Parts: sequence; C-alpha cells; structure tokens
Amino acid sequence: MRTHQPKLKTQLFSCGFFRHCTRSVLSPTASHSPALPSLPSASDQPPPPPPPPSRRPPLPDSESSSSSASQSFTQWRFPLPRSPIFTQQPSISDPPSTFSIPPSDPLPPPISASALQEILQVAQLQLCSASDSDRLAALQLLERSLVPNPSLDSDCTPELMRGLIESFNIKTGSKPATKILLALCLAEGNRHVAVEAGAVGAVIESLPEMEDAAAERALASLELMCTVAEGAAEVRAHALSVPAMVTMMGRMAARGKESAISVLGVIYDNGVSSEAKSAVTAPPEEVARAVVLALQGDSSVRGRRKGARLLKTLQEQQDEFFTAAL
Repeated sequence: MRTHQPKLKTQLFSCGFFRHCTRSVLSPTASHSPALPSLPSASDQPPPPPPPPSRRPPLPDSESSSSSASQSFTQWRFPLPRSPIFTQQPSISDPPSTFSIPPSDPLPPPISASALQEILQVAQLQLCSASDSDRLAALQLLERSLVPNPSLDSDCTPELMRGLIESFNIKTGSKPATKILLALCLAEGNRHVAVEAGAVGAVIESLPEMEDAAAERALASLELMCTVAEGAAEVRAHALSVPAMVTMMGRMAARGKESAISVLGVIYDNGVSSEAKSAVTAPPEEVARAVVLALQGDSSVRGRRKGARLLKTLQEQQDEFFTAAL
C-alpha cells in the first residue's frame, strides 16, 4: 500500500522590490490516517480514564512600553544562582526515604537605598582610578550589589556611567560591565544618563569583540536605551548601527537576534522625520534580505513577529522611494 509522506508547502512572501522571500512550512497532507488496532470487547475493556484537565490558551504577547520593558528583561537576564534540581544523583540502592531535593540558595535580600548609594559612590571612585585592578574591583562590587536584585530606583551618576563604559576596553571587564549596564538600564532614568555618557556608541563599536553572552546583554541594553528619544536618535545617527545589527542577527541566538531586530525597527521607523531617515544610508533591500535570512534560523516567536513588521516597513519605504523617483 502506498504511504503518503508530509509534503513541504512553500509560501511566497511578496516583498515588491525585495524579490521573493520564501519560507517552508510542514503541511500534513496525508489523505487518511493509519489503521487503528482492534479494540477489545466491551466486557474486557477497562473503564475510560478521566478527562485531562483543561488548559487555557497562552496569553498573547503585548508590546512592551518603556516601563513594562524593564520587567520583561528581568525575567531571564538575571537567573537564580542555583536551579532547584538534583546536584547529586541518589544511589539506586538507597531507600526511597533518602530521596530529597536539596534546597536552592535564596536570592540575597534587596539592598536599602542608602546602602546602594554608598556602594555606587565607592564604585565611582574606583572606576575613575587609573589602575585596572581597582576598576575590576569596582565591577565586582557592582555586580554583587546590582545584578541579583536590580533596582528600578537606583540613580547612576554620569561619572560612574562613563567609568563603566570605559571598562568595555578592559580584557576581562566587558562581561561584568554588560551585566551592570543592563541592570542600570532597567531604570528609565539611567537610560538617559547612559545615552549622555556615550553608551550607545560604545556598545555598537564593542559588539564585534564581545563574546556571545556579553553581546546579548549589550544588545538588550541598547534596545532599552532606544526607548528614550535621545537614545533612538543616537542609534540612527551612528554610522555602524545598521552593519553591526545585521552582523549580530546572523551571529546571535534567538534573544540576541530579537534585540538586533528591535534596534533595526527603531532605525527604520516610519514615524521619524525625513531628516532622520536621510541619515540612514544602508539600502532597505539589503537589510530586508538579511532579516529574511536571520528569521530562517533560530528565532523566538516575538522575534519573528518583529521581523515581519520590519520587513513590511522596509517594503513601504522602498515603494515610497520608487514612487518619488518617478
């Protein structure tokens, strides 16, 4: 008997000038289901199992505003110190009563506002030092104080932020510095301080040299800085913004890729002025091709949705360009 295999159904996404962007989805087209085994008689059949509990459909993702974005980033950027799993596998010969899950280490208690300000002042003095050892000690102090319990009310001074940004140039400083920058950018007030201190340019120019974990946190910080007007303007004005984001889309995993797509969405936003659009020199067609290639790899659901919106925006801008040229 001839068996029917699932066929690949290709959907064409018409991108106008962008040629045809294709993606393949698995479409089950089997004409009939395989034969089921014969059931026992009614007298031998056991009672039916209870129905499974009903599940509610997942809630749809909503667009994060400047305030809600801070809460969404804390859900995965700062994990628990230990995971509540078996650290040692129990022996099979042990009696069942000895099987127990060891308790996980709790998060340290939040630091008071006065103590946090003292820590920030001490770290600021050390970051302004010419000694790399003092600056690394300041990074370790800030990482222990801010990363486990990021505060949304911490006030960062421009001097501390500039010292933190300069730590990107230290060989072992980029990893803790990106953690601290992300923790500070969760507070909206610190995003303004970071932009004024030159964090946008420092992140964009340092991304190629960072490891993937540090680059992912740096991209998340850049995405947060784009939620303030001056941060979005800095990103659009930087000459390496588009090339860096295109490179990160092809290199990073799902979360880093999503942040890079979000930054590109800010750069090519239709709501900006004509002067701001003219500052972007990268052709929309080339960016669209890179987005399509990136979405064919490992991407989150939200990242694919942002990528689809970005492709639509790029197509509209390309159509406007050809309409104006006629």
